[in-house]
Amino acid sequence: MEQFMSPSSLPRNPKFPKDRIRWTRCIAEVEGRLNPQFRHQTSQLLLHSYFQGIYVASVTKSGCLSVHDFENLYCTIHGPSSTAKCTGKPLVHIPTPMPLNSIRWNPSNQDEVACASRQRDKIFVFDISYVCAEPSEASSTTFLTFSQIVLDKGKSRFSGLTSACQDGFSDIVFPSEDKSRLLASSLNGGIYMWDRRVSSTHCLELFTKSAQCQFNSLELDRENRVVFGAGRNGIIYVWDLRGGRSSFAFQNPNEVPILTSMKVSSMLEKIKALKEQSNIVPREIHSIKFDPSCSYQLAFHLDDGWSGVINVNDLGVTHVHCPPPNWLDGMDMSTCTDIRRPAWLPTYSGYTVGSSSKGIYLMDFYPDKTSPSHIYFNDEIESKSGERKKPMQNKLINTSEDVISCAVHPFHGTIVAGTKESSLIMVSQKAIISNEEANGELTNS
Repeated sequence: MEQFMSPSSLPRNPKFPKDRIRWTRCIAEVEGRLNPQFRHQTSQLLLHSYFQGIYVASVTKSGCLSVHDFENLYCTIHGPSSTAKCTGKPLVHIPTPMPLNSIRWNPSNQDEVACASRQRDKIFVFDISYVCAEPSEASSTTFLTFSQIVLDKGKSRFSGLTSACQDGFSDIVFPSEDKSRLLASSLNGGIYMWDRRVSSTHCLELFTKSAQCQFNSLELDRENRVVFGAGRNGIIYVWDLRGGRSSFAFQNPNEVPILTSMKVSSMLEKIKALKEQSNIVPREIHSIKFDPSCSYQLAFHLDDGWSGVINVNDLGVTHVHCPPPNWLDGMDMSTCTDIRRPAWLPTYSGYTVGSSSKGIYLMDFYPDKTSPSHIYFNDEIESKSGERKKPMQNKLINTSEDVISCAVHPFHGTIVAGTKESSLIMVSQKAIISNEEANGELTNS
């Protein structure tokens, strides 16, 4: 799930009399410096009390693309009941003849949304600004019309490595400063790039040259130069679109060699305390995603429910969250085929993901030892005044349905979660909340 971004309002700097003792918040704002520790402490307010986007898009395995108005969803839950416009119904609902598994907004053209299916080797790009309802000439029946672009996978130079029965796409990503290009990860072990100014077939392909690699997730670094692909074999592969190693840079402009690869299980085995308590084996990677507030933090989520962070500067795991094993709840994960899609909160390195037992985890992945998920967590850090602070904690919010996908508003931190039953759940802050909502109760919308 993805959502549009909208400009945030400028923070207010309150004024206080000179003879009044200044609060910590005022010192940070007036002096123009925000101490990292101060920001980390205030992030807990967001975790304890879970407002203004434009659109939220979602897809289902039955092949439906829906676009909701965010304010409409919020009003449906928290607005006055007499508001007629707050219906909770989608603004756009497009049925397709195939299951849809991935969706992404184009950040450079926010009228466009791209969808992919794990069962089709095509990318579908919809322009929702052209979606309209028109009656047919023969009857009064209303039909939905829309603008659609289909991007095909052309002939591959690595056809000997591909599998005809597994040729769909698992994930999509748009470069942030180029509205014509996009990349998609394939189940045949390749990552493809299209430039719509040139052709509707792909112009570049990145391969691992391994027939056993199938990609589940795809990411670009902040500069849109380095590609990260997470495989079902538990390995993250890295390509540099600028050519990678200098010896390969100018040999073949259509071929990009692998820059490096990271086996997550091997990285976890280097954490001594974790290895002593757990049997670490290679696991399927469901998702990878960069922290929007810390460019070198790459989060990963595994099929057994474990989540963590890799520091891409030194290629080491810095954070790990290991929830209770699924067999404690009587669940057999071997029968679960849903790919879980986590999301970062917009600031302070918060991370949210659906749990395997009907809930949403809110995790603190702040990039220092005060994070409860840091491999060198220190809960005895004291403030400069000598006062001992309460240790940070991760949270679990129970839900009525199994959450498999999360999207977070890019400024306000509101969470919209998609469930296995094709429902939407919103986790949002209210001006006045009841005791049940203060305890983390969610509302289905």
